[in-house]
Amino acid sequence: MAESERPAYPTALGASDPTTITLLGHDLAEDVMGTVGFGELAFWLATQRRPAPGETRVFEAVLAALADHGFTPTAIVTRLTYLSAPDSVQGALAAGLLGGGSRFLGVTEDTGRFLHDVLESLDGSLPSDDDGWDTVALRTVRERSSAREFVPGLGHHVHKEADPRTARLMAIAREEGLFGPHLCLFAAIGRVHPQVLGRTLPLNGAGVCGAALADLGLPLPLLRGFALLARTAGLIGQLAEEIRRPVARDIFLSVDLNNASVPPDPYVPQPLAEPRDG
Repeated sequence: MAESERPAYPTALGASDPTTITLLGHDLAEDVMGTVGFGELAFWLATQRRPAPGETRVFEAVLAALADHGFTPTAIVTRLTYLSAPDSVQGALAAGLLGGGSRFLGVTEDTGRFLHDVLESLDGSLPSDDDGWDTVALRTVRERSSAREFVPGLGHHVHKEADPRTARLMAIAREEGLFGPHLCLFAAIGRVHPQVLGRTLPLNGAGVCGAALADLGLPLPLLRGFALLARTAGLIGQLAEEIRRPVARDIFLSVDLNNASVPPDPYVPQPLAEPRDG
């Protein structure tokens, strides 16, 4: 193949030659290592622009908020996989990360996308005060309720009155001048939803993280990826504790020794609708 016909695979990320490694156009060893924090680097890699200090603070607050939340299914499956295959740390971590879906961790992306879709649907300029945001939020919650759909980021299985992460992350975003339209709409949903639903639900931490990440201008298709990045650190912590103080075997035996045999319950598909005459 002629030199001019060689394929090209452009990237602004990592590259190396016999003596140097570059990352995002900088010398990795001299300019990045020991100088750039991991949270800042993760933001930089995703956006290919170096974040301002305030953006880094909000982003790292999100990572801290999502790192660990106790014996969630992702943590339990990581510990159980390690019990089954202690030679495969990567398998245990992967098992936990694969469980990041619509009920755990995925709420971050679902909320960010939902809020962004609402904002894009607005005609004209965005609201300039709480009353304006409340009007948008009230219409949004009513539409979701009429469609019998949940509002992403609303409600929590443990924190029934208030998720402590939500107010704190909102405060940090305000302090850094990064309380943008996604957070404004999310806060308004928190204020007005009882008028529609007839009960008060908390704005959950995963949801506020999605709003904050969207306000940082991070790619919406990657919001779940940032949640998984955070949870990776938490799962490493779960494994470290499992090695020192194992509980996975007790979990396994609790289920295995307390199973109850029941008669088979064959699956019967729902009948198809009868065709109409005429």
